[in-house]
Amino acid sequence: MMKKYLLILLSILYSSVVFSQGAQLSIVGSKDNDVIKILKENQISFDLFESIKEAVKKAKPNNALLLFADSYPRERLELTDQSVKAIQKKNLRVYIEFPENIPGLSTNASTKVIKLERGIINTRKIDGLDSLDLLGVNDHQFIPIKANDAFIVLGKVAGYDKADYGIDDVEVYPLLFKHNNFLIATTKLSDVITSRFGPEASWIKIWEFIFNEIDPKQSITLTKWITDLHPSYLRDEKLPNSSSKQSINKGAEWFYNARLFIHPNWQDTFKNRTSNNGIDVVYPAIDENAPIGDGSLGILEGHSSFINSDGSQPVRWWLRADCQAEVAFALTSSSSILNKKDYNQTAINLLQNLYKKSNLRSDERSDPKSPSFGLIGWATTDPDAYYGDDNARVLLSTIGASANLNTDEWDKYILEGILGNFRTAGINGFRGPWFRDAAMQKTDWQTLGSREIINIHPHYESWLWACYLWLYDKTGYKPLLKKAKEAITITMEKYPNWKWTNGIQQEYARMILPLAWLVRIEDTQEHRGWLDTVANKLLEDLQKNGAISEKLGKDGLGRYGRIASNAEYGLKEAPLISDNRDPVADLLYTMNFAFFTLNEAASATNNPKYQAATKRIAEFMKRIQVNSPKHKELDGAWFRAFDYERWDYWASNADSGWGPWGTLTGWTQSWIINSLILEEKNENFWDNSKRRYKDNDKFKAMAQEKVKTMLSK
Repeated sequence: MMKKYLLILLSILYSSVVFSQGAQLSIVGSKDNDVIKILKENQISFDLFESIKEAVKKAKPNNALLLFADSYPRERLELTDQSVKAIQKKNLRVYIEFPENIPGLSTNASTKVIKLERGIINTRKIDGLDSLDLLGVNDHQFIPIKANDAFIVLGKVAGYDKADYGIDDVEVYPLLFKHNNFLIATTKLSDVITSRFGPEASWIKIWEFIFNEIDPKQSITLTKWITDLHPSYLRDEKLPNSSSKQSINKGAEWFYNARLFIHPNWQDTFKNRTSNNGIDVVYPAIDENAPIGDGSLGILEGHSSFINSDGSQPVRWWLRADCQAEVAFALTSSSSILNKKDYNQTAINLLQNLYKKSNLRSDERSDPKSPSFGLIGWATTDPDAYYGDDNARVLLSTIGASANLNTDEWDKYILEGILGNFRTAGINGFRGPWFRDAAMQKTDWQTLGSREIINIHPHYESWLWACYLWLYDKTGYKPLLKKAKEAITITMEKYPNWKWTNGIQQEYARMILPLAWLVRIEDTQEHRGWLDTVANKLLEDLQKNGAISEKLGKDGLGRYGRIASNAEYGLKEAPLISDNRDPVADLLYTMNFAFFTLNEAASATNNPKYQAATKRIAEFMKRIQVNSPKHKELDGAWFRAFDYERWDYWASNADSGWGPWGTLTGWTQSWIINSLILEEKNENFWDNSKRRYKDNDKFKAMAQEKVKTMLSK
């Protein structure tokens, strides 16, 4: 009983600290406001009022008053003449956000909506931040007030942490500025947690500045912060023994919790939202009460890298072939380790839809004489585009899922897909990034296969070579090995002068796979040397915490290089970084694939360096997986970007839509889950698939028939 009374007493004392009558801070706002929760967490005393009139009346002279726009965006905060006079008479220092009126200031402009604009620090007065530092202020309406000497402005600028090219050529708007005794925010900043403003460390400094600007006597420091979404573990936190299975379970369940499986009840909505041009596909997620599908109608791509004001994210409403197969692979792998058999049926449904129901294997690909026979379309909105790297991931994922399920249901498509890509690669083993069906139909596969093309670009080329090596191992068909070796040899002779896509690290990460599998087939000193060259180069940037730093490649060789101007920001595919010192890991292009390929390299060579790197990356992936009880649709996901120094989800969002907060059911989520499972079970793709396909007489016979049908001139 005494313990019970003591707890009650402590609760009363805590409340008196937080809501202390006569405190220097007076606040008008809801008790559910984010900043009020932060103040409580830090045990900073304040008086809370329901109306501005009451707060001004009871505030002591020279005290601080914060006016939060809790009716944002429906209503702006309005000050009466009586309140203004009382504020001036008492010499109150006031923070106000989203105001309707401020004495001596024109605020009657219509609001604008933040799109690609970011917050830009415009002063050196904010401790811990500097001029031109960048902030994320997501999906907010703001008042385009004219004001000089703003502490923070809004503008569309290029850069990772700083506005790389300054702001002189950019239209900027004040976001936070001072006018007489008023500190004014032109939008609602007090929903900093709900709206997931970033980076977290910067917004802590900004709110400390706001408090101390209007209440310098207290010198408020925020030692505690709250979040709605954060990494699963701290950087130095000891991982529990169950962390691997927990991470795999959350990652697999995310496919369902994200509500991305199309259901018949909303298939018409999907059709309406999926445009023919394959671009205008970003829409709100399906209603949380709507049923989700079983994979029979496919799975959507993932979340766009755009944060709504409530902290949710819109979804990319289209069906990509790679995502269908990759999710199927991840679910079948998860089914075994988690003992969730229903995952297998979802995976089967996805593959059936991909190969037998969708337009991703269209009529143009039904005739073995057609140059596009066997090729897999990019997306249902763009089925006549054939990307070599996408085809490779579809095929490898189908192999992985088939091995997990011990089925020959899709062996026909695996063989036709590999041989279809193989026969349209030039004599040196290179295909180029992609084909359009219409262009292919103007020629024949023999002509395409006799090209002299050389394309030193592992992102687009190298995993097809891995497919050729895999199939050679199962069939002994020597031209597969010859073409793969020729392309690999030329690529390694050109090292390090490789083309790169969004960064050079992804090229190394992709290239490791065919090099590891070449060692499997021909374990020579030269082949091991090639593998060591590329893997060691990548691992130069492996951090102690398991992150691999993203890097730009050589000038002139990048397909999507550093953003060249403020005007260019958000208009094209782009890297997450603007400088090689930016501490970011890319989980869409680099780390997801590095995790998988380093595990294959470790298994092929028993090299302890590769084994240690794989283990370190696994721990990093478990730590940075999204943890968000509030946002079930994001809980268990991996975002594209992670700033491993801040330990926060942050990077340049120039690659609009696929930036730091984007999710991808295929590339990112699936390969990370599969790699976590392989690392946990001390297994690898090569051996796992070999058990299903090596010495499989039925598969060999089918392969011989396909070679005869597809490669006979």
